[in-house]
Amino acid sequence: MKYAGRLAAATLAGVLSLAACGTDDNSGDAGATAGAAAPAQGDDSLKGTINAAGSSAQANAIAEWKKNFQSSNPGVSINYNPSGSGAGVQAFIQGTVAFAGSDSALKDDKGEPAQADARCKTGKAINLPMVTGPVAVVYNLPGVDGLQLSPKTIGGIFNSKITKWDDPAIKADNPDAKLPSTAIQAFHRSDESGTSDNFTKFLKATAEWPYEPAKAWPAEAQGQGAKGSDGIASSIKSTEGAISYVELSFAENSQLQKAKVANGSGEFVELTPENAAKTVEAAQVEGAGNDLKLKIDYATKASGAYPIVLVTYEITCEKGLSADDAKLVKSFLGYTSSDEGQQALTSLGYAPLPSSLLTKVRTAVEAIS
Repeated sequence: MKYAGRLAAATLAGVLSLAACGTDDNSGDAGATAGAAAPAQGDDSLKGTINAAGSSAQANAIAEWKKNFQSSNPGVSINYNPSGSGAGVQAFIQGTVAFAGSDSALKDDKGEPAQADARCKTGKAINLPMVTGPVAVVYNLPGVDGLQLSPKTIGGIFNSKITKWDDPAIKADNPDAKLPSTAIQAFHRSDESGTSDNFTKFLKATAEWPYEPAKAWPAEAQGQGAKGSDGIASSIKSTEGAISYVELSFAENSQLQKAKVANGSGEFVELTPENAAKTVEAAQVEGAGNDLKLKIDYATKASGAYPIVLVTYEITCEKGLSADDAKLVKSFLGYTSSDEGQQALTSLGYAPLPSSLLTKVRTAVEAIS
């Protein structure tokens, strides 16, 4: 199989520098390392169109991958609609896209695995982790930098129990901060979102959250809705006193303030790709065979681990795509799971997959036919 995506020299130099900065733990399991493999050459015979849809959390990653992959494979067009994880999964089940991006694996309680298997006809649908997207708790509070929030406080804010920025719970987390009496305006995703699913899983595991985790935000928790990751970022940037949750890449692109979040040991941890990767490294694979569904410990006590993370899966057929789609999807996902593809994410606010998991992803991609 040939796959590729040639980075411009300046971009590659920046990515390699950032990747080198992210290897301080020396565990050998922190993701693809700089220089581990040279970029592959493009395949001049590869032609066609890949239609995909889903997670807006990985939209920036897909845009970068698309640019690099199409540059080396000019006969290929990649159409990705960041319609949200729920819409992407349904599009895949209905057979209108070759793969779906979803910030949560296919859900048993919704019957999604069986429906996806039926769409694949001759094979199984598989969940392939591809993007580690740290979820930032972002806020707009001029004059308050370095805000610290415990999971319990975050839960109280998003459950409309804590409504002022100078609430005693927030003061307890930030004893040295000068907090205004500004009203808190909590925003959530209005569309079905894997980001909401992962954020509410974190709250359920750590914050006495009374609602079941779901892609749809619980109406009982109230708050204000905004569509897509871009909508959340825009709403926070334009609203003083606002708070929400959004992937790190969108937070950084919009230059939003990011809170430090306490992990299971009570340590307030700054959000960096490296700190988020520590949580993903401890995740367990729950799927069978080449289905790599993960179980994340949102209450991790690992030192320096940032606890709110999501993993975006590419959901496709192990077998059962058309011959043309199978060839294109296998080639593109081969690139996205390559060293070069993973390194390209570092400068965008994502974290490379841990190397032990990446090895399994590459094996699963090779099985697509």
